[in-house]
Amino acid sequence: MFRPYRIYLQQNIMRSILLSGIFCIVSGLAAASAQQNDPDYSISRENVILSDSSLLLLEQLRHMPNIEVGNGITFRPRNNLFEVTMRFRMQNLLAMNFDDDFTLTQADARVKRLRLRFDGYIYSPKLVYSIQLGFTHYDSEDLPSGNKNIIRDAIVYYIPNAVWNIGFGQTKIKANRARINSSSALQFVDRSIVNSEFNIDRDFGLFGELNPLRGDGTNISVKASVTSGEGRNWGTSKNGGLAYTGRLELYPLGRFRAKGEVIEGSYEYDERLRMLVAGAYSYNDRTSRLEGQRGALMPDGATRNLGSYFVDFILKYRGWAFYTDFMGRKCDKPLFDEDPAAYVYTGSGLNIQTSWLIKRKWEIALRNSTLFPSDNIRPKAGYNTYNQTTVGLTRYIIGHSLKVQADLSYDSYGQRNSQIIPDNYNRWQLRFQVELGL
Repeated sequence: MFRPYRIYLQQNIMRSILLSGIFCIVSGLAAASAQQNDPDYSISRENVILSDSSLLLLEQLRHMPNIEVGNGITFRPRNNLFEVTMRFRMQNLLAMNFDDDFTLTQADARVKRLRLRFDGYIYSPKLVYSIQLGFTHYDSEDLPSGNKNIIRDAIVYYIPNAVWNIGFGQTKIKANRARINSSSALQFVDRSIVNSEFNIDRDFGLFGELNPLRGDGTNISVKASVTSGEGRNWGTSKNGGLAYTGRLELYPLGRFRAKGEVIEGSYEYDERLRMLVAGAYSYNDRTSRLEGQRGALMPDGATRNLGSYFVDFILKYRGWAFYTDFMGRKCDKPLFDEDPAAYVYTGSGLNIQTSWLIKRKWEIALRNSTLFPSDNIRPKAGYNTYNQTTVGLTRYIIGHSLKVQADLSYDSYGQRNSQIIPDNYNRWQLRFQVELGL
């Protein structure tokens, strides 16, 4: 889109420079002739008068930025004092739910995600920023106060070298693998029910990363954060505490290609076997929301201490990928006397998925996810186990930037309470999605 304009601009600039050069030569010859005829004549820069259009083109040439089209659109001035890369992406979704007889009960057609992102640096490449905005109802995730919240990320990092960095602002908490992955880099239409229940999403605070072991051999990465504990763009809290999160990642066989640890599937096609073993724990002190950084407000201004734990395991080799996610939540008092209907979902969940890439174009994936609520909240949840099995198919056109995805899921509950989950609950879900990003 920018290349024809740039070529046009460059051609006009060169034409103007050529005309200006000829004009200067003629002026110089005239000045030389005048100087010969008049010894007191002197030529100065002010004697050369260019047209307004020529001056404008010369000014554009002097300040023309470096514009790169590919992985977003990057703007960088000649002095390199700052850089900004603009990206956008959208996910158009069609989802259909069916009961046990495969009768259609609900259809959903919408733009699920529409996001605009700006990344770059200012003053120095060591001072990096990231801004991401979401414009759909799904992305805005209305606050309990009723306010819209389109801000997903707004953070500045100081990155002196590859060993460590520190950030201040709002972004994803580095806890579980599935949440760290961008929703643009999934091998299914969306993340698992286990991640949906237990992930701790985004928060505002301080974020740090340390990479003491790097290179071709064993790699280690330590990530930690101290955040508000109330989630995205929450603001003030009268009696809440903070959330403390730490994550340790071990790469015994070296790093994945092209940051494959945060990209599902094996599109990067690791030629050697790669592995990730990681664990994380987050303690949210006196949070006022039922899911910590997410969920509704607790009744009557109550607060609770929540502990969330996460274990991740990844294997990748030449188009084959295997993932296991185990996570859960603990709370000292998950029930509320003030409101019997409110509760903190405690328990655990296990997610297992695998995939195979065919000719770098097609990918077949299978996932099984199970939730295990703790004993004291099973009567509230209405089941002892909740299982979802999903088979997915992805057609990669330009990697994860342009792809078409479809998946089919089957839901089932163990020891289901029919008063909470009726007999005609949706068993099947068929989804189709187009992902496009720049």
